Amino acid sequence: MSVDKQTVAKIAGLARIKMGDEELERMVPELNNILEWVEQLGEVDTSDVEPMSAVIENSLRLREDEIDADPKTAGGRRDDVLANAPAAEHGFFGVPKVIE
Repeated sequence: MSVDKQTVAKIAGLARIKMGDEELERMVPELNNILEWVEQLGEVDTSDVEPMSAVIENSLRLREDEIDADPKTAGGRRDDVLANAPAAEHGFFGVPKVIE
């Protein structure tokens, strides 16, 4: 697959990128080189390669789920938080209706 100047102009228009004639001409061989490289990747036999989500092995570090003993950070301050709200309803932040 190869691209020409009109194709590059269409792609630039879809991407809302303003390009002059010189820039369009310069992008044609660059995009063709990229497409050629992608076609080369398609020729590689990957039938024995298992899918992976990352190049290196990752695992999440887990920690104990503990309740904070400090009363300033442990929660239970709903009334203090809602005191700053412009509208509080039934213990929650009141927000304007967005569905008609």
